This record gives sequence, structure tokens and C-alpha cells, in this order.
Amino acid sequence: MFIDEAKIRVKAGDGGNGCMAFRREKFVPRGGPSGGDGGRGGDIVMESSERHNTLVHFRFNPEYKAERGRHGEGSQRTGRDGESVVLKVPVGTIVYDEATGERVFDFSRPDERMVIARGGRGGRGNAQFKTSTHQAPRECEPGRPGEERVLRLELKLLADVGLVGYPNVGKSTLISRISAARPKIADYPFTTLEPNLGVVAVGEEPETISFVVADIPGLIEGAHTGAGLGTQFLRHVERTRLLVHLVDVSDGSGRPDPVNDFEVIMNELASFGAGLETKPMIVVGSKIDAANKEKLAKLKRFCKSKKHPYELYAISAVTGEGIDELKWAMAQKIEDLRQAPQPEPNRPEGFPGERNAV
Repeated sequence: MFIDEAKIRVKAGDGGNGCMAFRREKFVPRGGPSGGDGGRGGDIVMESSERHNTLVHFRFNPEYKAERGRHGEGSQRTGRDGESVVLKVPVGTIVYDEATGERVFDFSRPDERMVIARGGRGGRGNAQFKTSTHQAPRECEPGRPGEERVLRLELKLLADVGLVGYPNVGKSTLISRISAARPKIADYPFTTLEPNLGVVAVGEEPETISFVVADIPGLIEGAHTGAGLGTQFLRHVERTRLLVHLVDVSDGSGRPDPVNDFEVIMNELASFGAGLETKPMIVVGSKIDAANKEKLAKLKRFCKSKKHPYELYAISAVTGEGIDELKWAMAQKIEDLRQAPQPEPNRPEGFPGERNAV
């Protein structure tokens, strides 16, 4: 089950209360106030992990609470700190504060850690209040409460290449042909209901180029407003380096104008508002084993007429025609894009979130 959204409630541990105590034993020197401090409450920590690829474990267990600190005791014994809770999230998870909508953190690399709710500080015992003029204090502090937050988790797949296009244009067949991924394939629209990932390797060792391809479920007109669950699918394209736009040029597609199909999808990418239309793109005319020559020729003319012409590859994922050329083109583009400088994601101050007193 692929789950890419979840809402959770986290509660860091409360601090332990300070203790009020006095030592009055006979023959015991330095008697007087001896109340110890309370222990600190446990934190809620998030850590990105490559072993997880979905948020399903949060969907069915949405509440997490860290251990509270132990109360202070007599003889100036400090209470034990509470145990922290570590939550594992997939790489590509973005954490939002549900109350304010603020982005808390963006886990873009493995093994990143962030304290998302800090435990409460332990209260001071009465031994801390002793002075030369106040030798029998009866003051002690309660522990501070730990932070409590409602968080919204959103997963955006980390892939090098995103396959986009209308439903049933051959995206799933293509990813099954170039990688070991085995998505469901059928001859009706919206067969793919969740993104599929596949690893593609091109070339021989030691110069093999490998990259991750994401098969994004089909988009339709109005996808940026949620039509056909478009908003759920489009966000997975945000982190890809390269888009491969498949256009059906076969006779049996039911859509006579491939240029209009291309422009509709491009409008949806632009309307989503994340700069998707500006990403590097390769155009693919699919299903050429049953191609309409006029449709393919029209698409070629359109790609060449642009100010910055699109690379166009005609393929048949069924017969394998043009597949190798497309794989090499994707690999070369990915290598060029990997060598280009990439902007760092925004980090909150104090990353990775050391423990500070609340």
C-alpha cells in the first residue's frame, strides 16, 4: 500500500518535578535541604531512512508520546531523563505544522535527524534555592510540559526521471521494459493508481549510469485542481531532474491531435505552480507499432518549431523499437544534470536540532 500523506499528533515528555526534602539524621554533616531536580522529558525525533518508502505506518498509528522525566528525590538525587522516541520517515518527506501551515523540515537525504517536539525541562529541587541567608528553603519547581504538536507529513518521491502524459499512453509499459518494475498494465485509463519506481542501468561496468524512473499516474485536463487526483500525482514530479512526456501517436488512442494532448499536459504542469513546466524534458511518441504517420509527423514538426526544440524519440514499448536510444538519451541528460549545481533545501536554524532547554 502506497501512502504519501499522513497526519500525526506528537507529545514530548514532561519534565519531572523538583523535590522538597531535608536531611535531619544525627551525625550526618551538611544536613538541611536535599531535594533533587527532576529529570528532563524525552524528545520526539524524526529521522530519514532509506528502508522506508511510504507513510503507511503513520496512517494506522497516528499518536506518539515520549516518556516523562522522573521526579527528583531526597539526598539530592536527580530524576532520570525520559526516553526519546525516534520516528523513521522515508527520504523525501516534508513535515508541516498543521496549526500554522509552516514547513518544519524537508528530509531530502538519508540519515537526517530533527527534533520536532522538545521534552520539558525538569523542575529544580529545594536544594537549588539554598543561600547563606535562606538556609531552609521550601521552594521547589514543577517540571515544564513537553511540546505537543499536530504535524502533517507529505511524501514527494525522489526520482531522477518522471514519466508524464495522458492516461493509457504507455508509461507503465515503458517502465516495465527499461527496469525491473512490474506495475499493473491494462488497456483502460487509470490502470496506474499510485506512482511506481524503477531503477534503470545503462552501459557496462565500471561506466554504468544508473538512475531512478518514476511512473506517474495519468494526468488529465484540470489535474492541477484535483481532477483525476491530479494534485496527489503532480507533487511527485517536483523533485525529478528530468521529465519524459509520452504522447500517444497510435490510431486507436481516441485523441486525434497529439499537439493538443501535449499542450494540455504542459498547461497542467504550469498551473500546478512549482515550476514543473521549466524542467528539462524529452518528448516521446509512443505506440509507433500502430502509429498514425500524420500524427507522428505533426508532433515532430511541433517539437522542431519551438524556440528551444524538444528532443523527440519514437518508441514502441511492446516491440522494443527505439527503447535503447531513449534510455541512452535519458542517461546522458541525467549525467549532465547531476553535474550541474543543485540548490540546497531550506534548513531551519540549529539543524539538526540539538536539545535546548524549553
